[in-house]
Amino acid sequence: MPRCGQRAATEVMEALDRLDRAADVDVIVIARGGGSVEDLLPFSDEALIRAVHRARTPVVSAIGHEPDSPLLDLVADVRASTPTDAAKLVVPDVAEELLLVAVARDRMRASLAGWLAREQAGLDALRSRPALADPRSLLDARSDEVLQLRDRARRTLGHVLDRAADDIDHRRARARALSPLATLQRGYSVLQDADGHVVTSVEAVAPDSPISVRVADGRIHATTTGIDPDPIGEPADTTEESHG
Repeated sequence: MPRCGQRAATEVMEALDRLDRAADVDVIVIARGGGSVEDLLPFSDEALIRAVHRARTPVVSAIGHEPDSPLLDLVADVRASTPTDAAKLVVPDVAEELLLVAVARDRMRASLAGWLAREQAGLDALRSRPALADPRSLLDARSDEVLQLRDRARRTLGHVLDRAADDIDHRRARARALSPLATLQRGYSVLQDADGHVVTSVEAVAPDSPISVRVADGRIHATTTGIDPDPIGEPADTTEESHG
């Protein structure tokens, strides 16, 4: 450490500049083991204060004079109460640091263990659900639903087909009842002349004219031998009077 006196501030600034330019210096400690108030004046020198402020390397002030606080304590990056305290700050106790590392490691382990426990609990909760405990149960339930829906669809389709068949039978019966063939099957026939015209009156044919008779199962060819007009008479009155 430079001696006290008028040259003290200059020597400290020179040393500070030299150490600040050194690439292998991590921290600079400006220390003094006590002294009188006059001995501490160089550490409040304006030029020294500005030099410490410009320094790129961290500076620790360890003047070691508690009653008086030089301006260096205010501008330095860290203030130490004594040079010994500065040494402890710059080079921490190995045992203490190892203890802090151990505590941090235990905290990280506990945090990681807690996170794993929570995740495991979440997985256990998911696996305990019926859908994951036995995935086939959902398929079995859906399979039963599919079978029920299939049977219901078959019954519904069967009913629709039965109604459609009944409707077809009903319409077919009506069509048969209204068809000319059904009329012929009841004993009626259709009389046609030689040209194929339907004969609806005795005036449409003459004696000895060729005619054809359409019956239910075929056609009969014939020749008229005579014509007997049948006048249409009034219907008989079948009303009866009742006498009391």
